[in-house]
Amino acid sequence: MTLLTASPAHAAVLWDGNADKGTGVFAAILCPGGVARVKNWGEGHGNFFEFHKPAGVDRCEGHSMAGAEGHLADNKTLWFGWSLATKTGTAQAVFQWKSNGTNDQHQQNYPVLLFVENGRFKVWYVAPGEQWHLIGTAAWSADSWHKIELGLTTRSDDTGSIQVYKDGSLIASRTGVRTWDDRGNKPRWGTYRGGWTEVSSQVWVDDPKMGTSRADVD
Repeated sequence: MTLLTASPAHAAVLWDGNADKGTGVFAAILCPGGVARVKNWGEGHGNFFEFHKPAGVDRCEGHSMAGAEGHLADNKTLWFGWSLATKTGTAQAVFQWKSNGTNDQHQQNYPVLLFVENGRFKVWYVAPGEQWHLIGTAAWSADSWHKIELGLTTRSDDTGSIQVYKDGSLIASRTGVRTWDDRGNKPRWGTYRGGWTEVSSQVWVDDPKMGTSRADVD
């Protein structure tokens, strides 16, 4: 199996979700009852995306990538990179590698989930049959920007792989996993209840990108 650390022959940035372009960089905004908008704190950081999920609301997310979904397929090497900040140490699911379809249309609802919970950043692999495996964790500081990089080799069998870096350090690495579901997958950035609908959460996402190598999204 090709290692994620090996650079593809033709590395490229496949999607640039810079907030200067507005929320239209996402294929859809899934934020009923919440707030999804471009924000700027005026402190030199520039524009970024704000996702605010009030208590009683399931999610507030930017769903997939406008104009770039054709790059999502089985048997690919894909890297996603973005900067992430959260208001508190519990922001629930802050990223989903979400399967297309509903109920019995998929074997894995979300093969990869990233959580911020109780002051920890957590990487979950969810195998068919809703088998949850915690494959990496690291300390998390609220109200601070953190660089997240996620590398996937997409496979519909069990030969896929996952790597996650936080602030430049590798915190999760797993091979021999299924990362591409029956109808395919798409990324979602923001905040999702993760079992706690009653919890309000607010996250900020800056400069999300997708490429074919880690260098593309660094």
